[in-house]
Amino acid sequence: MFGVGHTELLVVAFVGLLLFGNRLPSLMRSMGQSVTEFKRGLSSSDES
Repeated sequence: MFGVGHTELLVVAFVGLLLFGNRLPSLMRSMGQSVTEFKRGLSSSDES
């Protein structure tokens, strides 16, 4: 993957956690709600 190893990915994840650590739970919650709404929209379009 473009010469990026496991160590580099861990460093990037750690920096991201430091930057977005306090907002991470609300961000994940909103992403989950978005996915749920998307799936609900797909299933309702299949029925009609």
